[in-house]
Amino acid sequence: MAIQRYQPSSLLQQFNDEISRMFLGQTDALPSGMGDQWRPAIDIHENDEAYLIDAEVPGVDPAAIEITLRNGVLTVAGERSYHYDSSKAKENGGALVSEEMTREPTRHIERRYGRFVRRFTLPDTADEDAVEARADKGVLHIKVPKKTQTQPRRIEIKAE
Repeated sequence: MAIQRYQPSSLLQQFNDEISRMFLGQTDALPSGMGDQWRPAIDIHENDEAYLIDAEVPGVDPAAIEITLRNGVLTVAGERSYHYDSSKAKENGGALVSEEMTREPTRHIERRYGRFVRRFTLPDTADEDAVEARADKGVLHIKVPKKTQTQPRRIEIKAE
């Protein structure tokens, strides 16, 4: 029997993983963190011209992100895939290799994978027709311009 170093945090993580699998229906084929839902960190700023939303989405292909706007609600949805998944059967000289033989061993996972959805209710001052989005170095930048405010005007009263 090999001697293992006692690591209480590791035991807590294993316990947490078991509970998650039990309640969320995760299978043993998925590494820890695979089935867990994750939420990208979001910053929202406002200036005189627009509302600016920055979302951290490292490792997510911008083509895999969908931004929709409906009834004043901006929805950002996408998915970060687990890129070490080699559990699919591979061909080996014409013979199919089983899943167990091709699975890469996982030592430790902290990053979250899977689908994410974030929704934001936009204020009435948002110009829904001019929303722009771009991705740069793992950060999604969404710009929601403000509508130009109409200035109050004085109405002349005509005397008879």
